[in-house]
Amino acid sequence: MKNHPALRGALLALLASLLFGASVPLVQRFGVGVGSWMTAAMLYAGAAVAGLSMRSSTGKEAALRRRHWPRLVSVALFGAVIGPAALAWGLQHTSSISASLMLTQESVFTALLSMLLYHEHIDRRVGLAIALTASGGLLLVLDRAGNGTAQMIGLLAVMGATVSWGVDNALSRALADLDPGRVVVGKAALGAACSFLIAAATGETNLSLTAGLGLFLIGTTGYGLSLRFYLLAQRTFGAARTGSVFATAPFMGALIAFGLGERGVSLPLLSGGALMVAGVVLHLTEKHEHGHLHEVLEHEHAHTHDDGHHTHVHATMPVGGHSHWHRHEQGRHCHAHTPDLHHSHKH
Repeated sequence: MKNHPALRGALLALLASLLFGASVPLVQRFGVGVGSWMTAAMLYAGAAVAGLSMRSSTGKEAALRRRHWPRLVSVALFGAVIGPAALAWGLQHTSSISASLMLTQESVFTALLSMLLYHEHIDRRVGLAIALTASGGLLLVLDRAGNGTAQMIGLLAVMGATVSWGVDNALSRALADLDPGRVVVGKAALGAACSFLIAAATGETNLSLTAGLGLFLIGTTGYGLSLRFYLLAQRTFGAARTGSVFATAPFMGALIAFGLGERGVSLPLLSGGALMVAGVVLHLTEKHEHGHLHEVLEHEHAHTHDDGHHTHVHATMPVGGHSHWHRHEQGRHCHAHTPDLHHSHKH
């Protein structure tokens, strides 16, 4: 995997997408009769518990510090409050297959914001992968959009969730090299608390034991564990590429919804799925390699000393991963890489 960072990043993003994709039809099932804000609160309460079990208690991961909190609050607002509430509301007004497929648009917003905020390099191969994935999702959504005004309003609410999560994905890139468990806890706890307060203020706190437990468990896996894999993917894969591979989540969600009883397979649906698969294959087989210059850089994150980038010394060399503030001297070399923390150079 060290020689194939794109493959490692893509596989982590696929794991994240599978867990999140499965959550969409399940949220619709367990969220019947539950307010959208209360649904969001229970989902991220589960994610917070998942984050607590994933925190690093050693020095292997970079700590979440006070200077990171403004960005974490922004990430929580867009990703753990607005996004899930919009999705929950949309799921109450459209089918889970339609909602799942609409989520493909998240990759488009993530890629655009990644290029704008981080100047991530998007070559023709990656651009084609993003275009195929987004076009496949759009084709699937158009196939489902002719079912009346109510369905269309629900789809627009889900699209609003994708915009919010696109902002979340772009902002979270700066947090991806911190302890993912602590990031998940912070984001989820803030999101759950804020959503619950809104639910209480609007009188939408009623839910049954079955619905509450179901949504809580869905949040643990589909939001907590999925977010951990997503952050790890961003470390090695960059925000734009991670967002693009994560766009398979809608297709996975649609397949799971079909397995749970929803029907309506059509030629456009199969064609759109094929386009999405083609986009993911392009990502999985990507190998970006050329000579590049590393400028002087100082930062803190989890690292090892066998990756060709961390050549600083310790009085006693640590074994395995560890985290501390360190300095990179200027250097030039050639190897396969992706737009991660150490490879933000221009092309």
